[in-house]
Amino acid sequence: MAQARISAKASEGAQQQPQQQSGGQLRGRFYRSTSMADRSSRLLENLDQLELRVEAFRDAASAMEQEKEILLEMIHNIQNSQDMRHISEGEREELNLTANRLMGRTLTVEVSVETIRNAQQQESLLHATKMIDEIVNKLLDDLEDAKMRLMSLYGACTSDVPAGPIDQKFQSVVIGCAIEDQKKIKRRLETLLRNLENSEKSITLLEHQKSSVRQSCNSKQD
Repeated sequence: MAQARISAKASEGAQQQPQQQSGGQLRGRFYRSTSMADRSSRLLENLDQLELRVEAFRDAASAMEQEKEILLEMIHNIQNSQDMRHISEGEREELNLTANRLMGRTLTVEVSVETIRNAQQQESLLHATKMIDEIVNKLLDDLEDAKMRLMSLYGACTSDVPAGPIDQKFQSVVIGCAIEDQKKIKRRLETLLRNLENSEKSITLLEHQKSSVRQSCNSKQD
C-alpha cells in the first residue's frame, strides 16, 4: 500500500510539473509582451522628441537662408546708395572693395532647405514664379505699373487687410503651393517692393538735385 501511494504521488508530481512549466511559459510570455510594449513606447517617445529637433533644425536653417538673403541685399543697397555717389572716387573704390569682400564671404556660406512637394505643388510653384518674373522683366518699361502689380501679388500672400487690390488668380496659384514655398514667395515680393521703394527714393533725390542745379544756374544767369 505504501509503495502504491508513493507511486501515485510520483505520478501526480510528474503530471503537475508540465503544468507548472506550462504556466511558467505563459507567465514568461506575458512578461515578455509587457517588456516589448514598454520598449516600443520608449522608442516612439524618442522619435517624437527627434521630430521636434528635426523641425527646429529646419527652422534654424531656414532662418540662416533668410539671413544670407538679407545680408546680400544690404550690401547691394550700400553699393548702390546715393551716399556712395557723393564721396570721392578713392573713398568709393575703397568702400566697394570692402563691400565686395563681404559679399564674397557671405556667398561662401551654402545653406539649402529642400521643400518636399507633390506634382501639383511643384506646378503651382513654377506658375507663381513665372507670374512674378513676367512683372520683374518689365520693370524698366513702367516702374509705377510694375510696383502696383507687385503690390497686388503681395496682397494675395498676406493675411493682413491689403492696402490695394488683390490678384485673385495669383492667390489661387499660391494656395496650391507648399507652405514653405508660400513663405518664400512672400519674402521675394517683400524684397522686390523694398528695392523698388529704394529706387524711387533714389530717383526722387536725383530729380530734386537736378532741379536744384537748374535753379542755381538760372539764378546765376539772372
